[in-house]
Amino acid sequence: MSKDTLRRLPLLPLRGLLVYPTMVLHLDVGRDKSVQALERAMVDDHEIFLATQKELSIDEPDEGDIFSVGTLAKVNQMLKLPNGTIRVLVEGLQRGKIQVFEDKEEYFEVEVELLEERQEATVEEQAIMRNVLDQFEQYIQISKKISHETFASVSDIVEPGRLADIICSHLPLKIAQKQEILETGSVKDRLTKVLQILSNEKEVLGLEKKIGQRVKKSMEKTQKEYYLREQMKAIQKELGDKDGKEGEIQELRKKIAVANMPESVEEKCLKELARYEKMPATSAESSVIRNYVEWLVQIPWDKETEDMLDIHRTEKILDEDHYGLEKVKERVLEYLAVQQLTKELKGPILCLAGPPGVGKTSLARSIARSLGRTFVRISLGGVRDEAEIRGHRRTYVGAMPGRVIQGMKKAGTVNPVFLLDEIDKMASDFRGDPSSAMLEVLDPEQNNTFSDHFIEEPYDLSKVMFVTTANNIGAIPAPLMDRMEVIHIAGYTEVEKLQIAKEYLLPKQMKEHGLTKGMLQVKDEAILKVVRYYTREAGVRNLERQMATICRKAAKLIVSNEKKRVIVTDKTVEDLLGKPRFRYGKAESENQVGAATGLAYTTAGGDTLTIEVSLSPGKGKLILTGKLGEVMKESAQAAFSYIRSKSEELSIDPDFHEKNDIHIHVPEGAVPKDGPSAGITMATALISALTGKAVRREVGMTGEITLRGRVLPIGGLKEKSMSAHRAGLTHIIMPKDNEKDLEDIPDSVRQDLTFIPVSHLDEVLEEALVVNKK
Repeated sequence: MSKDTLRRLPLLPLRGLLVYPTMVLHLDVGRDKSVQALERAMVDDHEIFLATQKELSIDEPDEGDIFSVGTLAKVNQMLKLPNGTIRVLVEGLQRGKIQVFEDKEEYFEVEVELLEERQEATVEEQAIMRNVLDQFEQYIQISKKISHETFASVSDIVEPGRLADIICSHLPLKIAQKQEILETGSVKDRLTKVLQILSNEKEVLGLEKKIGQRVKKSMEKTQKEYYLREQMKAIQKELGDKDGKEGEIQELRKKIAVANMPESVEEKCLKELARYEKMPATSAESSVIRNYVEWLVQIPWDKETEDMLDIHRTEKILDEDHYGLEKVKERVLEYLAVQQLTKELKGPILCLAGPPGVGKTSLARSIARSLGRTFVRISLGGVRDEAEIRGHRRTYVGAMPGRVIQGMKKAGTVNPVFLLDEIDKMASDFRGDPSSAMLEVLDPEQNNTFSDHFIEEPYDLSKVMFVTTANNIGAIPAPLMDRMEVIHIAGYTEVEKLQIAKEYLLPKQMKEHGLTKGMLQVKDEAILKVVRYYTREAGVRNLERQMATICRKAAKLIVSNEKKRVIVTDKTVEDLLGKPRFRYGKAESENQVGAATGLAYTTAGGDTLTIEVSLSPGKGKLILTGKLGEVMKESAQAAFSYIRSKSEELSIDPDFHEKNDIHIHVPEGAVPKDGPSAGITMATALISALTGKAVRREVGMTGEITLRGRVLPIGGLKEKSMSAHRAGLTHIIMPKDNEKDLEDIPDSVRQDLTFIPVSHLDEVLEEALVVNKK
């Protein structure tokens, strides 16, 4: 190494830039050390060493942050800019490698070994140069970023090293690649590397061009579609469809995306939407498809309310809303307990059966509130068409889903409490059997794939808690009945009615009529009088009406300034409600011959029924009146046959049937009556008439009779007992097989009544006929 090849020069570190020998370019210099290095170069012979930083982000580089190979350059021009930076024009002269690096505080100074380079090319290098120029020319043609004048000036270069440097300076290479070329001392190796770089760049440009063409085609297609859509909008506007369908379709698409439908349903929905999009707005089918898609997105598919799994809270809410009804409340709490343990349970299907006005519908609403679920109710009274349940086919004009799917849409969740009101009032005709359509809805094993004719896709109802109500479970078809868990709700006792009126009905009516506790006070004895003399029902609907009447009368008295405060006692009830409508206790005032009191079970609850028998001279005709059903007529015939077979034992003339016409009558002849429980009552009244022995007035009886005099069990003992209690009876003759039902009778009723279980008619006569009692 000679002293001529070693030079001591100030160093200017470059960021994101590299200068090759023979290159002339402008640099902007702003860092203090770089400015000081420039000033030092200007003081000496205008020469400076340019080396590139390894990392662009370093502001204060050190020896290890700068490449060791750089370029000796001459500063031809220097200009200070207003912002404080200096713009310099430099010209690259020769490669150099840093041997000694010195930090002089103000600037960096380096000792550089200058690297000599051959100017003449060998034959092999000339061949490589030609290849490089060919590749460069092809690159320029593909790239179109470098002018042909540049290629012309480059093609005149005869020095191989210089050619490699100039071509590299025009290529979009990373600093690391440019530095690699700068550090390559062998001219042949440098040319070979440039040839490889040009080949790679050419391939990349070719791929870029292909991608660009593909993107352009895609853009052209999109623009074409946009243009056609705009045309379609204009045509639709001219045809009267002012807003066009585009916005509506986009809106529906968004709704489909957030509806979380099952995959098959979403696929069907999008397919129908695509059909709707292509269909003219004036087409009749267009509105049908749109209606279908809107129904699909409005039905809940996965939105679910979280059950409030707190048994104590639920019990408190049920007790707040309803007095008594222990069995129903117990069933709801059992469901909740199991739900809490299993975390998942198919919704039960409860059937609340009982007379009108006992709170079946409001109880279902309370169940929903206690569970924290949404509540939805549909009434099935008078539904005759199967399509009301399953929906219409979409081919029909005005088609829509059935009431079940409509109810789910209204609920907005997949697990509401769904009340099917009056399920016993459905009827069948030529339009189908809706009760059969309900089988799938109410079957826990099938309703997870409920099929609606309009929706056409399976819908999951398994999380729904179905509650049905019925007055007469006998009117419900057996297969449908089999799918429900029946909970009987009997009527209320006087004590229960008193509590219900005090705690629920009266406060509710006072609030609705704008009355406060300071304006109206109703005493307990007044409410009891209303219950006894102004209502006769199993439920409390009429009782609520009477409470409303009291509130209206009180409101009038207060507003007309007649009274500031109304206090209702048992003595002032008549002033507000008028004369009593009913006689409390329908029991006979004295013992009657040929008249017995029976107990009946109707859809309105229990009731008492007086059966009268009269004898007149005749030829043994048996006349039945009172609009009796077939079962009651057969009971009368059975009783008649039994008495004929036992006439001697009963001390009755054996020829009574040949000498007398017997007339059996049940009062209130306009009311249809039927059922199996009047057998012993008819037999007792008939025997009383034939023997002249009176029937005890305080005795009520219920039970079916056989030809041999056996007493068979009946249903509805609880309701019948309550009606007997209401009517003022004190003794009830009942079938012995019904003793197990005594537990269901409220304590307040059971304490006031004496129950006499019997298994044969002889026992009935012993208890019922006065003469037999000593």
